[in-house]
Amino acid sequence: MKQRVITAVIALILFIPIVLAGGLWMDWLTVAFAAVGISEIFLMKKQLLVSVDFILALLATLTWTVPDAFFKGMPMHWSKFGVYFALVMLMLTWTVLSKNKTTFDDVGVYTIASLYIGTGFHYMAAIRSDANGLALLCYVFVVVWSTDIGAYMIGRKIGKHKLWPVISPNKTWEGSIGAVICALICTAIYTAFVPLGQDQVMMLVLAFFLSIVGQMGDLVESAYKRFYGVKDSGKILPGHGGILDRFDSMLFVLPVMAAVLGIVH
Repeated sequence: MKQRVITAVIALILFIPIVLAGGLWMDWLTVAFAAVGISEIFLMKKQLLVSVDFILALLATLTWTVPDAFFKGMPMHWSKFGVYFALVMLMLTWTVLSKNKTTFDDVGVYTIASLYIGTGFHYMAAIRSDANGLALLCYVFVVVWSTDIGAYMIGRKIGKHKLWPVISPNKTWEGSIGAVICALICTAIYTAFVPLGQDQVMMLVLAFFLSIVGQMGDLVESAYKRFYGVKDSGKILPGHGGILDRFDSMLFVLPVMAAVLGIVH
């Protein structure tokens, strides 16, 4: 517990000023998070980080993470979709050149992981870049963190019916429902005091759905960790695991939030 508290305090000391500053600081932070995230996928698969596979998967991930403006002015009018497609083709080509040491299945994992991780962290910076970005990003934190706390506290207190024991044995239906209720209460308090530039009722309805989406993100990470036979996605945050452990819900919630509000970056 002591290690968890120390890590959390240090992480917040570093994280909060960057979130407050926004701009390029936020862009670089999300790029760093995405790079660590894709490296955790490789480590869970017990594959080398010093490899052609990793370099291509890293570039594919960062293609989604960086701001869209990064691709303006590129030759042949390439968009990030063109660059990403080219990188996927290179990964597929590498299955031939490596004589199937890198397999088609491996490339499938890298492609999905780069999209999932890169897009998730891209929209963290995208939401922060909005006119009401700081308030909106904090809104996401309130929804996700209150969902996590509600699920843990209520599930531990009254949880009896298992939600999905094959994937996550400790989660219960009571905890899941309590998590949504907790998220709605905390969001109602937050939106009552912090102007978001959006209709308050709509943001409460959105919080309801985002709480559910966040729980699905949590379950998805539990599923692939169980598949790879690991307890944590990484060790970069002592006592907390890896970046994917800390942002599993966010990676699902952030793109949905941005899509609903029409936020681009």
